[in-house]
Amino acid sequence: MRAKLERDFDRFKRELPRDFPAHVREAYAIDLTARYLGAVVPHPIGKGSGQLSLNAGQLEDDAAAGLAFSVLKTVIAEDETGARAMAAWAIHETKMKVERRAGGTGTGTETGREGWTVTWKGRGWDRPFGDYLALVRVGRDLTRAGRLLVVPSVKYHLPRLAEPFREGEYRYATTQLADAWREPPLLVEKDFSPTLAGDALADDRAQILRWLREVPGRIRAASRIPVRVAVKLMNARFEDAFQVEMMNASTAADALVCFNRLFDAARGVAYGGWDLSDRNLRVLETQLTSHASAGTPGLTGTGNICSGRMILEYARRGCESVQLHTFFQLPLSEYAATHGSRVQRALHALVFHPRDGLIAVMLEREARGELERQGGELRFLDLRAHAHRAG
Repeated sequence: MRAKLERDFDRFKRELPRDFPAHVREAYAIDLTARYLGAVVPHPIGKGSGQLSLNAGQLEDDAAAGLAFSVLKTVIAEDETGARAMAAWAIHETKMKVERRAGGTGTGTETGREGWTVTWKGRGWDRPFGDYLALVRVGRDLTRAGRLLVVPSVKYHLPRLAEPFREGEYRYATTQLADAWREPPLLVEKDFSPTLAGDALADDRAQILRWLREVPGRIRAASRIPVRVAVKLMNARFEDAFQVEMMNASTAADALVCFNRLFDAARGVAYGGWDLSDRNLRVLETQLTSHASAGTPGLTGTGNICSGRMILEYARRGCESVQLHTFFQLPLSEYAATHGSRVQRALHALVFHPRDGLIAVMLEREARGELERQGGELRFLDLRAHAHRAG
């Protein structure tokens, strides 16, 4: 198996098969099937919301590369008059800066390691809402064709504790998205931006918990067709225990994306790297061992997904899939693959690396007796099942 994996790793440096999950199943008897927001996807690797998913060309490239799913750039909800309570988040993107960042504030084993982060000053979608709806229709067609699951991301009004929600925003924005998507269910990711951690809105714990309890239901109530809601949880400025409290308050969601980037108050920017994955995994471990129960929202991991080994770390803490952003933007010299788009080169490393790729680490778990074959196959989703049994 190891020799075969090394041969595939070398062979696929030049061209990654479009249907690499089928090859993995045939060659290694490993089923990479995963889930995001209740939808079955061929493998666990998707693209998180951001500048890499804001036009039709990027979505087409993602589909051609074999990505499992792509979450669109976050649009700012508006009402029928065009008014947006969260308009301050519709800031034009500055140029992204890919840079190294050393871990140093965490307490886990990865502290001090040098990782990657992407820095920019922009926030949400800054073009007309109609342009976003056109992009949603492109995503709908790719999804219907089975080429790529595409999910819109929305930032709705988040009131202060004593204020009411702006129902007009929820109703109009969700109705427009549903009309663009047409066939149920509509999948929506509700973004709790990392920049909220630097805003006075996020100073009040009770306020944050109110949003998490009430927002999913308001989105569903605003739509004429059934909606599944994923909540992308931010890393709040409070201690780890509050991250767990946020997860426990989010039971109305269908899925949780855990967790958005950390916030550097001194620089006024969000960031990733080892500090982010260190905290995220620590919180997920606490949630798994202390609070996991049947019927809780499905989990998707995000934060410093830089290897198949890291994907497994999220999976064994209950995640059914992962979202990436930074790893798709590294200098080409950082990828072993010599041809293809950055998404293809990233998938090559994440899946086929002979030591730290997803195939290698699943075979490693099998050799240790920590993962068993079912019907002759190792299954990615069994990593989550094992995690919950352990919890």
